[in-house]
Parts: sequence; structure tokens; C-alpha cells
Amino acid sequence: MILVDTNVLLDIATHDSEWFDWSSARLLAARKIDKLAINPIIYTELVPAYPTTVELDRLLVPPTLFKRLPLPYSVAPIAARAFAAYRQQGGNRTAPLPDFFIGAHAEAEKLILLTRDPARYQTYFPWVHLICPKIRS
Repeated sequence: MILVDTNVLLDIATHDSEWFDWSSARLLAARKIDKLAINPIIYTELVPAYPTTVELDRLLVPPTLFKRLPLPYSVAPIAARAFAAYRQQGGNRTAPLPDFFIGAHAEAEKLILLTRDPARYQTYFPWVHLICPKIRS
């Protein structure tokens, strides 16, 4: 199963001038190879971009297009480990970022993660298989 990161869905929904083509092509390709999924963290990050959740749900329809996965408790220690590493490396946030829960979910359930922002995932979740652009130097 492929967990689709928020940024990919927002690129498509907003017709992002830089990322729309990449995100659309990867989402269509991913859909051909496996089932697509989101979780409550991804859904939560999408909500502010829409006037209502009804409009957001139109993007995610039919329900068979995006499986809505629960966030299991097994994600918590993985997200906490990543957050501790982030703090040790000088990160200044005082609470785990949403990406830590998304990456931990992908790691815990062995999901592929489709994202256009791989740096944090590659750093803190090196075991997660990513579909992403190459990191620019």
C-alpha cells in the first residue's frame, strides 16, 4: 500500500506551478501499482486548504481511491525516536512534527510513502521506501 503525503495532494488540489505535474504523474503511476492511502494526520493537514470537509472529501472520492487508515499506537515509539533524534541534531520544535507521525506510520506498517519532500523522511525513517524526487544538492 502507498501512503500519500499531504504535499502531493495539495500540489494537485492547488495546481501548484512547480509541483503539479510531478505530483499528478506520480499519483497516477502509484495508483497503477498499489492501493493508495491516507491517515488522520494527512487528512488533518488537508482540512485548512478547503472551505468545508465536504469539498475535501470530493478530492478523496470515491472512498475506494484512498483507503483511510487508522493511526495505530505502534507509531508512537517510532515517532518519538525520530523526534528525539531531531532534537539531538539541534531541532528547535518542542513537539513532534506531523511528518514524524506520517513517517512512523509508513515504517510501522511497511507502507511505501509518496512524497515530494523526502529529506526529513530519509533522515529519520531510512527504512521507509519512498517515491520521491531526487534530492537537489
